[in-house]
Amino acid sequence: MIKLEVKNIKEIADDAIKEQFIQLCEDKRVYLEEYFKNYDKDLTMEVIVNKDGMVYKVSASLNMKSKKILHVEEGKDVLAITIKLMKEFTKVAKRQKEMERKDYIYKRRRQSAF
Repeated sequence: MIKLEVKNIKEIADDAIKEQFIQLCEDKRVYLEEYFKNYDKDLTMEVIVNKDGMVYKVSASLNMKSKKILHVEEGKDVLAITIKLMKEFTKVAKRQKEMERKDYIYKRRRQSAF
């Protein structure tokens, strides 16, 4: 199960954009939950929005077994950078899960050799 936490949503002024932003995050949470359905640990996906002048900085993190993965994007259009962030974040999360799986198989084979 993946729990979604969106922080600093008040940085986005327009209510319609806020709703679209939350919907994008929720869609990606559902996708990742399906991908991680056999994962042992309950995960927390944290999305943080920061605004500095005209530039938005959106970061996403996921606490996995081996480490906490973090990805950050910044730009002027909050929805465009959120879409890009979620796409790249999904790639990073999948890659980390595969690394954990390979590490587990390697350790298991090593233990059975002795």
